[in-house]
Amino acid sequence: FETIPLPDGGDAFWLDSRTIAHVVTKDDTQSLYTIPISTSPLSFDLSSHVHLVFSAYVYPDGLVETVKEQDTAYENRGNSGLVYDETFERQWDTWVGPKSKAFIGVSLTRVVGAKWVLGETYVNVLKGSGLSSPVEPFGEADDCDISQTHVIFTAKDPQLPKAVHTRQNIYLVTHDGKDLRQLTSGIQGATHSPVFSPSGDKVAWLELALDGHESDRAKVVIYDLQKDVRFTITEDWDRFPDSIFIFTLAVPLTPPSNAAQTTQPTALTSSGSISGFTPIPGGRATFALSSLTSPNELYELSGLDAVERDLLAGTNADVKATMLTRLTSFSSTGLQGKDLFPGKDIWTHGYVITPPGFERGVNGKWPAVMLIHGGPESAWFDQWSTRWNPNVFASQRYVVVAINPTGSTSFGQRGRPIQDLLLGWKYILQEYPEIDQNRTAAAGASYGGYAINWIQGNPKLGFGFKTLVCHDGVFDTTYNGYATDELFFFNHEWGGRPWDPAAFEASRKYSPAYTVAKWSTPQLTIHSSKDYRLPEGDGIAVFHALQQLGVPSRLLIFPDENHWVINAGNSLKWHYEVFRWLDQFIGLS
Repeated sequence: FETIPLPDGGDAFWLDSRTIAHVVTKDDTQSLYTIPISTSPLSFDLSSHVHLVFSAYVYPDGLVETVKEQDTAYENRGNSGLVYDETFERQWDTWVGPKSKAFIGVSLTRVVGAKWVLGETYVNVLKGSGLSSPVEPFGEADDCDISQTHVIFTAKDPQLPKAVHTRQNIYLVTHDGKDLRQLTSGIQGATHSPVFSPSGDKVAWLELALDGHESDRAKVVIYDLQKDVRFTITEDWDRFPDSIFIFTLAVPLTPPSNAAQTTQPTALTSSGSISGFTPIPGGRATFALSSLTSPNELYELSGLDAVERDLLAGTNADVKATMLTRLTSFSSTGLQGKDLFPGKDIWTHGYVITPPGFERGVNGKWPAVMLIHGGPESAWFDQWSTRWNPNVFASQRYVVVAINPTGSTSFGQRGRPIQDLLLGWKYILQEYPEIDQNRTAAAGASYGGYAINWIQGNPKLGFGFKTLVCHDGVFDTTYNGYATDELFFFNHEWGGRPWDPAAFEASRKYSPAYTVAKWSTPQLTIHSSKDYRLPEGDGIAVFHALQQLGVPSRLLIFPDENHWVINAGNSLKWHYEVFRWLDQFIGLS
């Protein structure tokens, strides 16, 4: 295959069989380029005239043509004051400004050879609707899909306070914006990943049932555009899909009316973690695949046409007939000489990652760290990450324990995380006598940070950790219900608003702030100033409490990071301080 260097990064997509469009962002400006392909034409062709739809920030007038002028006026307004009359004044790491996202349509025509020209008329298909999509802060291209005539997308319900509700409706709109339809019932929760069927007569999306519950189990919903019927096809499937194409399932015939049913999906892969799944001609698909021992590499899965025939015939699909081919080896050189452990499945579910040189039978030698994931509706996966990578901890000569308690993603809707973590930890200490129980620690972020603070104030639980690391964790649970950007999260998890009697009692009962008198374990606390999900005051309060108690403690603040530490230099600093702290109290001498 042909390799095309993209030194400035950006997004790329096909215009026709010989031309790739490339979007590059530099200095807050996006530019669109075309890249001619020299290889033989692919097995598809597009018209020399296409309709391009892109998302852009626009001011209340909805005109993309006036954005630059209004940006200049806004930046030179002579003050920095921001005024709000409703909640969601800030989200994730950004204060909300006067602009919102919209879909803009424009013609794109090939005129001579490989030269393409944009049309002169830009149409905001959401103008006057009160809708904004993709949905902030993480919405991207998977919040919409485009057919020859329509755009399907998900957007927050404009009639509801955004900080209190998670409801996102699915909308269908023509390219000229003149026919806007809502396809969802209007009583559901969030929706994600809307897509058209290849024939364009059906659309599908992921739907959460409960408004206000951002981590509810997603179900696959199909809408027959010709028959005006909406039906669920994974009603009783005990999984949590996060995209439409990771599993293959036969689409049943459209029922006569709105209905819920279950079609058992077929897994196409069985290990690692997949992203960017893209069907391509010839019964194939490409995707990125990572694992606990490897960053993303590009793979091709072939033989999917045979799987499709089996499913449509109502027989069990022979997944073994497919072939998985690795197309890239970006990480091979960098991983040479690295002793990475794929992890061993344990207990209900989780991983134990042992350090280089670990041997069974040498009892009491190795220090251990239990990592606690966020959410708690999240999970440790067989997946690579530059944040909280278990093998990075293991490379520092720690046995790493990563447990998925009940309530984790794909481990039920309800759980008792702290109790499960304790039972799992005790199980590990029994099964791995090689661990030195006098040199153990726990580290966690977000919900995991809350768990660290809770463990700090409840020594009677009996974890026995000698030191703790808390990243962006909750200190005062009740206060967090007022201060977080997503008010719906607290309201759902605690059963009401922070002043409602039941929610107040529960959040007060399980707030680490009221256990401070029992704190005694050395702790490193990390927080970021642009974390609006769990504002930095919690981390500072934890540090102040520990300092006044005389407990060995340290505070690491990142003024320019959000809930995650993304900057490469900051990531190195994060790891340096975490390992410096762990080595001080439990490190292998």
